[in-house]
Amino acid sequence: MNDKEFERLLLSVQKPGRYSGGEINSVVKDKSKVDVRFAFCFPDTYEIGMSHLGIKILYSQFNERNDIWCERVFAPCEDFEALMREKNIPLFGLESRDSIRDFDFIGFTLQYEMSYTNILNMLDLAGVPLRAADRTELSPLVVAGGPCCSNAEPIADFFDLFFLGEGEEVDLEVIDLYKEYKKQGRSKREFLRAAARIEGVYVPSLYDISYNADGTVKAITPLDGAPAKIRKRIIKDLDTCYFPAKPVVPFIEVIHDRAVQEIFRGCIRGCRFCPAGFICRPVREKSVEVINAQAKATCENTGYDEISISSLSTSDYTKLEPMLEKMLEWTEPKHISLSLPSLRIDNFSKELLQKTNHIRKSGLTFAPEAGTQRLRDVINKNVTEGEIFRTCLTAFEGGYTAVKLYFMLGLPTETDADLEGIAELGQKIVDLYYHQENKPKGKPVSVSISVSTFVPKPFTPFQFEPQISKEETERRQYYLRNCNKNRKVNISWHDSATSYMEGVLARGDRRLSAVIEAAFKKGCKFDSWTEYFSLEKWLETFKECGIDPDFYTSRRRAYDEIMPWEHLDYGVSKSFLISENKAAHAGVTTPNCREKCAGCGANRLGGVRSCCPKKE
Repeated sequence: MNDKEFERLLLSVQKPGRYSGGEINSVVKDKSKVDVRFAFCFPDTYEIGMSHLGIKILYSQFNERNDIWCERVFAPCEDFEALMREKNIPLFGLESRDSIRDFDFIGFTLQYEMSYTNILNMLDLAGVPLRAADRTELSPLVVAGGPCCSNAEPIADFFDLFFLGEGEEVDLEVIDLYKEYKKQGRSKREFLRAAARIEGVYVPSLYDISYNADGTVKAITPLDGAPAKIRKRIIKDLDTCYFPAKPVVPFIEVIHDRAVQEIFRGCIRGCRFCPAGFICRPVREKSVEVINAQAKATCENTGYDEISISSLSTSDYTKLEPMLEKMLEWTEPKHISLSLPSLRIDNFSKELLQKTNHIRKSGLTFAPEAGTQRLRDVINKNVTEGEIFRTCLTAFEGGYTAVKLYFMLGLPTETDADLEGIAELGQKIVDLYYHQENKPKGKPVSVSISVSTFVPKPFTPFQFEPQISKEETERRQYYLRNCNKNRKVNISWHDSATSYMEGVLARGDRRLSAVIEAAFKKGCKFDSWTEYFSLEKWLETFKECGIDPDFYTSRRRAYDEIMPWEHLDYGVSKSFLISENKAAHAGVTTPNCREKCAGCGANRLGGVRSCCPKKE
């Protein structure tokens, strides 16, 4: 299809900019002069994918090498997909418009379990066999990285290999190995066996999974010399880690349309429900000088007038105030605003507020997660009601009138009294606003409460816990709604059906690959979008496949049960997760990593400027 025909086609769809390419800082190369072509696929729409920092980093890093050409690929929306299938247009890279089935690598980032059917849909649109066993040639290799690789088993049958942990180093090591084996004319099997010897690379076809009569995993057996445990990779020194100075600037508005500056990786807190807090350990910080230089270069090369400071818990950065002072020296004169997401309740201070007087006041967001102190202790939030009130009062006195609070529903040991506590906390914050001295006249307060459903995730202390049913989720949601008597407190929640399905996939095993494939063939895709998701189709598929989805959600796991992800090593030991689970049920909290090392095991991974003690 020539350019004019393609342009005419785009005129018939919503937001043609999703598919046109050609954005500022996008990279076009001569394909005859590169050795490896890599399709970086995000299994959701352009607007969501282009907001993701990971794609910005790896896209730019790959393209700085003369021998690699990386292109971006996103899930087409319904209108454009219909045209693609009607006109027999295969899924293509935005930069060349070449079919990705002709690339060397088709790489997906796995950010969310509910995107799995989108992956299959994209492979199908590309004309690529869905199952790895049906792709016998060396290329294209279908690979993946991202947080959901911590349990890649439900989609293991579709991928040739997974990258565990951070990809900046290991991805290039695999690409270099591929170059060598391609030049030598080696087979796919030979390449995969060699790739499995690289730290951080998981080749699922080299592991045999057997099951007990009760459905639990009996054994995970490595084959052909594959390691018994695959350890994740980390970047030990973030100051020397690649960071894109010239990220692609979208033509159309995306979800997070601003410059993003990463300041550290990992989290010190150890909230027992949070997978990122465990799989991203240990904490490693960038220096103020590097952060400032990278942020300045990004703004100069993109024209963005807002910088979002990125981390799991921004206010835990040890040099936050000096960093803000340094950045404000040049952002303030240039009218570039800073946004500080992911602030902790217990370290939001008046001093920090003073530093943020020049930062956009669109509202502040905090995450108490639970409505009572008892339950906050269970989840190891280490935040008191008094700290919540002090933080909100500080924000109000600093000119803020809107506060958003995140909570979870269905946490282990939760009772109706804990739900009542959420509504009561919202009411108390409203009262706090109106009882403050020097309250601004004519400015009403707004307290928004967003409630997600707790989903137990791998590599957390709650990986052993049952998930409440869809019906019980809905009962608790309505109970909470009826507890709220104040119109200034707005409570919203996530869809119960989606949360249930997320729970199935999060702790699933390889037997779910057949279910996911069958669900895709029934028309399931964009499952994270309420308007597309059909629990009925999924339940119908489970029944046809002879698999009970409740097996993966509603039962408590024994401590000695072999988890489907038992052969993956993310640095945190199972014995530590067990001890933290026991502490949760005893209502005992664990100090954060800077106060006291809890011995999680992440010190084995190392890291520069880390709070984790070095392994002896």
